[in-house]
Amino acid sequence: MDISSTDLGLVARVANATKTFGAGSSAVTALDDVSIGIRSGEFTAIMGPSGSGKSTLMHIMAGLDSVTSGRVWLGDTEITALGDRQLTVLRRRRVGFVFQAFNLVPTLDIRGNIELPFELDGRRPTSAEREWIDHLVSSLGLTDRLRHRPHELSGGQQQRVAIARALATRPDLIFADEPTGNLDSRSGREVLALLAAASRSYGQSIAMVTHDPIAAGFADRILFLADGRVVDERARSSAEEISAIMLGMEQRA
Repeated sequence: MDISSTDLGLVARVANATKTFGAGSSAVTALDDVSIGIRSGEFTAIMGPSGSGKSTLMHIMAGLDSVTSGRVWLGDTEITALGDRQLTVLRRRRVGFVFQAFNLVPTLDIRGNIELPFELDGRRPTSAEREWIDHLVSSLGLTDRLRHRPHELSGGQQQRVAIARALATRPDLIFADEPTGNLDSRSGREVLALLAAASRSYGQSIAMVTHDPIAAGFADRILFLADGRVVDERARSSAEEISAIMLGMEQRA
């Protein structure tokens, strides 16, 4: 009998995932036979040095890239062989994204940016969804900013808008790609605390790619990648403990 992702308590998983770029003598293996899952309701950090495969793993789990071999699931939906149109609809309805560069639409006001996923899906928020959006706006301190354009907000405020947009549709999973990379230390800590609170308070599943031990210290679980393989896994750890693991990885490289 097949065991589903739901049975395993996972919102995304890969099995024997390998990703190779190029061919022949110039081929580069970004992922090398990786099997891992993202647990439901947890804040998971994916760490590793540059070139470790962490961003490739995120892109494959999110359906933004395909595997060379292996299998990929989002929830109980196997996405390994889905076409671009099917993947686009799946991402729109079941996945949220928070990027380092915010990726807000400059011509839309803040409310328009937050509600953009609904617009792209060709519908308006239901009354229950609008209540949820209003709650997010209030809890993220954006109530007085809804008619502003992104360029009128600080970097930290723009990232709050991106988080509200990602949470607005209550997605199965949020992928955060170096979400504090363009923020100062204080704003970065605030954004990380908001992501952690979303996981604790709303049961939101989050997978965050980062190279920053301080950022990873906010997560419930940390996966460490090196040379395309998962080399370690830890429960919540301090930034100092994570730094020591990363240093040990670099010394063994």
